[in-house]
Amino acid sequence: MTKQVWFLTGSQGLYGPEVLEQVREQSSRISSALDAAAAIPVQIKAMPTLTDASAIRRVMLDANADDNCVGVIAWMHTFSPAKMWIGGLDALRKPFLHLHTQVNVDLPWASIDMDFMNLNQAAHGDREFAFIATRLGVARKTVAGHVSDPRVLERVGTWARAALARAELATLKLVRFGDNMRNVAVTEGDKVEAERRFGVSVNTYGVNDLTAVVDQIGEDEISALVTEYLDSYQVAAELLPGAERHDSLRYGARIEAALRHFVVEGGYGAFTTNFEDLGGLRQLPGLAVQRLMADGIGFGGEGDWKTAVLGRVLKTMAAGLPGGTSFMEDYTYHLEPGNELILGAHMLEVCPSIAVATPKLEIHPLGIGGREDPVRLVFDAAPGEAVTLGMCDLGDRFRLVANEITVVPALAEMPKLPVARAVWAPKPDFTTSVECWLTAGGPHHTVLSTALNAAHLTDLAEMLGTELALIGTGTTTAQFGKELRWNNAYHRLALGF
Repeated sequence: MTKQVWFLTGSQGLYGPEVLEQVREQSSRISSALDAAAAIPVQIKAMPTLTDASAIRRVMLDANADDNCVGVIAWMHTFSPAKMWIGGLDALRKPFLHLHTQVNVDLPWASIDMDFMNLNQAAHGDREFAFIATRLGVARKTVAGHVSDPRVLERVGTWARAALARAELATLKLVRFGDNMRNVAVTEGDKVEAERRFGVSVNTYGVNDLTAVVDQIGEDEISALVTEYLDSYQVAAELLPGAERHDSLRYGARIEAALRHFVVEGGYGAFTTNFEDLGGLRQLPGLAVQRLMADGIGFGGEGDWKTAVLGRVLKTMAAGLPGGTSFMEDYTYHLEPGNELILGAHMLEVCPSIAVATPKLEIHPLGIGGREDPVRLVFDAAPGEAVTLGMCDLGDRFRLVANEITVVPALAEMPKLPVARAVWAPKPDFTTSVECWLTAGGPHHTVLSTALNAAHLTDLAEMLGTELALIGTGTTTAQFGKELRWNNAYHRLALGF
């Protein structure tokens, strides 16, 4: 079922039925324009005009209770005395956008009269409404402008995507196969607090619970997946049917089929694996993980459930947009002065949604894990503007750390690095980016998205009430350090509210 955002229009009974009918009709025009906009990935559902406190409170409670409603947009077409909105706004628990607009683009200069002024007074009514929202401390996004303006539609659409991601997070289930990589700090985190604050449920299964499913997969299911591989990728000759390593490809397909049964059919939107805990698996899952990510499932390596959560959330937010979203790890640097670059990759698990061309399906040794050579997709990431996002647990709260980046072509071929990889130039420059990331305690695992931008991440962080330390074009190390200190003070105070 298509998710909805409810469109609420405020007015008051003082104007009488004739004016309220005009309000209803004009509100319908605004909501219909939003609903028809390609930039907005949800259904905009127009609700009856609100003119009294009891109706306002009831619609907010109904929005809270409706799982299909991911957020609320409010607009004061006329003057709507804001004391009527106190109970409703105080009760609202869904993301909230205040749209400051009006029906007409141009004023009818020659014919404008007080009747027109009384009907079209959002400039008046929205200021009253915004005051009470501010007075109550209601978190919201404010968008001002006419709905015929593509910039307005894009901003509403960005907010709506964040609302979809927030709704996904509230009911997300994640399965961890095994625990975290031993002695690693940043992949740890408070799973109880994550469920309390975000809604995500993080649960662990032994890797042999997955192995049991692997062993039950039938040959026909494996053959169907192998046929799909042959049709979709450039398959290495040694993996082709009848070739010497074809059995390894079939085992990779067996793992994928098992993961789909366990994860997808089990209702999990994200999962983790750990090369230190492979139980009875003959290969570290590589190809299987890449293909599940391509279908929208979040993933984190070495038991990193926080990054797996972000992967699912960002994939939900990016659905339908050009570009891709993938698990990523900062690996090593190119430190040529003035042309510093970061090379990101992982052992195997990078999503082909970010690939620049058809991936190659290959098999190579893996120096860690102590298992058979795993199959994997090998490719370079497509160039373009992107963001990276990581999450760390600071003990008293979670912090999101993000960097605006530009993915670029590699400076040379990498024939001895048979993994999927991305090369990028961080903004505003290498030194500032890396120093700020380290100062913020940002993790080495991230989610990289060429489909999303900083505005998407900002809206999501606001909805979650979670700190976002954003490193971008205008960032300086001095100002960023101050922002972190201000954030520390604010979020610690906010914990007591």
